[in-house]
Amino acid sequence: MNLYPFNSERLNSIKAAYSTRRVDLSKIATILKGNVKPQVGDLVLAKIDKIGQHTRIELASGRKAQLFPGDEIIVSYGNRYAPDQFEAIIPEDLSPCHLVAAGGLASTMLSKHTKISSATTITPLGLLGDGNGKRMNLKDWTLAATSYIGQLPPTIAVVGTSMNSGKTTTVANLIKGLRLSGLKVGAAKITGTGAGGDIWLMKDAGANLALDFTDMGFPSTYKLSCEKIKQIFLTLTHYLAAQEMDVIILEIADGLYQEETAALVSSATFRQGVQGVLFAANSALGATAGQQWLKQYQLPLLGISGTLTMSPLAMKEAVNATGLPIFTRQQLQQAAIELILHPQKSNYPFTTTLGDNKKFQMC
Repeated sequence: MNLYPFNSERLNSIKAAYSTRRVDLSKIATILKGNVKPQVGDLVLAKIDKIGQHTRIELASGRKAQLFPGDEIIVSYGNRYAPDQFEAIIPEDLSPCHLVAAGGLASTMLSKHTKISSATTITPLGLLGDGNGKRMNLKDWTLAATSYIGQLPPTIAVVGTSMNSGKTTTVANLIKGLRLSGLKVGAAKITGTGAGGDIWLMKDAGANLALDFTDMGFPSTYKLSCEKIKQIFLTLTHYLAAQEMDVIILEIADGLYQEETAALVSSATFRQGVQGVLFAANSALGATAGQQWLKQYQLPLLGISGTLTMSPLAMKEAVNATGLPIFTRQQLQQAAIELILHPQKSNYPFTTTLGDNKKFQMC
């Protein structure tokens, strides 16, 4: 490993990604090059080689900055699992690799969805280090530890069939309804890939405080151990509780078949930590499969929402197949307080009539 000084004036033109937003960039003093093996969360200075799928990088502020070949960026090494985009893993060295997430993830692409472009290629210029030559990592800037040991406020988790099934929209409308009811709402995204979009939406919906796994020093959660995933879950929920939130709303990324999601949601830790679950589905069949999967782990399923609510016929199929209430975005806002106060209620006062005049529960 070779150590070189870092000129702080260089920061004026460097684009630092969302995943690094907690980092004190003024602490950068050295660049580590040569025989170095990157680790999860390591900060890397990289140069844009060829623009691909990601033409912009999300800055700490949330602004999407246009990328150009030759630009220097600060991102973090991490793994990615995104069925609609990429699977990617941390490389073994500082060889050229890819920018696989707009939030700032350096990784080696293994596969991609056929409908998207190849990943933007980057050349790592070196890991970033402090004045002692120690590599800098996201874990050096995490949430302050909390000693909270009290009872958690009512907590609802949103899980789904897959990426882009409507989980974040479901979360946002729950938050909006709860805020309209006068409650103080804490929100957190427990798993996924570091990007600000979901957190910004939670805040736009009125969340008093919104956090994600990057606040715990992880740029993504793919390939983390089950114990680390549970640690993220417990730390974020207890941190929100310590801020005296009336209710906590959680989002769990991807679908129930994704490895880390399945490990967390099937755990006793999760079951003991949530009061109820809402399932975001993209089809009636997906809703039915989700219901069956959650039932085997004795998780209290409160209802179905997600992208299937864009189709009245899909909602009708889902109601007939599951017997559960189906919540549209607007009806989630209306039902939010009832879901907190009476989570086991089987009948919510939201019905509609479709083609055959058969009424079914929905929102």
